[in-house]
Amino acid sequence: MRAPPGLPRLLLAVRGWGRLGAMSRYSTEQRGRPNSPDYRLYFKNADGKYISPFHDIPLFAGSKEDKEIPAKRSKTSGSEVLFNMIVEVPRWTNAKMEIATEEPLNPIKHDTKKGKLRYVANIFPHKGYIWNYGALPQTWEDPNHTDNITGCCGDNDPIDVCEIGSKVHSSGEIVQVKVLGVLALVDEGETDWKIIAISADDPEAQKIHDIDDVKKHKPGYLEATVDWFQLYKVPDGKPENHFAFNGEFKNKDFAVEIIKSTHEHWKALLHKKVDGGTIKCTNILVSGSPFCCSEEDARSIVQSAPAFMNGDPVSPEVDSWYFFPK
Repeated sequence: MRAPPGLPRLLLAVRGWGRLGAMSRYSTEQRGRPNSPDYRLYFKNADGKYISPFHDIPLFAGSKEDKEIPAKRSKTSGSEVLFNMIVEVPRWTNAKMEIATEEPLNPIKHDTKKGKLRYVANIFPHKGYIWNYGALPQTWEDPNHTDNITGCCGDNDPIDVCEIGSKVHSSGEIVQVKVLGVLALVDEGETDWKIIAISADDPEAQKIHDIDDVKKHKPGYLEATVDWFQLYKVPDGKPENHFAFNGEFKNKDFAVEIIKSTHEHWKALLHKKVDGGTIKCTNILVSGSPFCCSEEDARSIVQSAPAFMNGDPVSPEVDSWYFFPK
């Protein structure tokens, strides 16, 4: 749908205008005050039902997404399987937005620490996150499972995605992506896989199919990604992060196997075959899950959150720049 003249693009994103493809099947509803600890972004499917983005949006992009949970058929681009990505943080922004894994229906929230909103520092020469950052639904890095490759347990979150396309996406968008490779970050002793992907409708998607194509068509991007993840916690007084494989990116096939493994861990979680601890598994679409709730219960969860408050100040800019010697 074409935007009315003069209407800001950001407002369109908030209200769900102009979202094509996967996003047309989903919409979002804001609750609470933006740029505050009580802000939440809840999700609805095409039928207007409140859903969990963590559990109810299929991992694999398919033509009947809301009817096949988990998806039995997956959408392909040529010979490449497409995955659904939940965008949490738009590129070039600093606010640490994330899926609230410990809340019913798992809305996106602004992460806090000791009661204060969290923002990532600018790591020179970059501004905020250097990709559209988010997660793959229906995946879980099990904190009780020791990874055979990294020797560390999972970080208790859905698997992370760095989308490297040309468009800046909005928080809450569902983007169909091609997986290209993966980086094995070890963050404070936990395995934290970082999937590298590109939106299937990006202009460069037709020529980027694997991690070596990223090196060819986006020179320097992967090196900047390693630098960013290595250094982004240093301004907070923490040590540099480390990587398995000495920071080498693994290819698409390797990445897809990692995704499949985390999908199996998620299945075990949703069917109560493992202890999920404080993870909330409330869903409305996962067949056979003991955590499945009614539409009425889901609506009550959302309505119990603070009402959306408009006209709030813009989030504070992070204008300090950090330089690190090589």
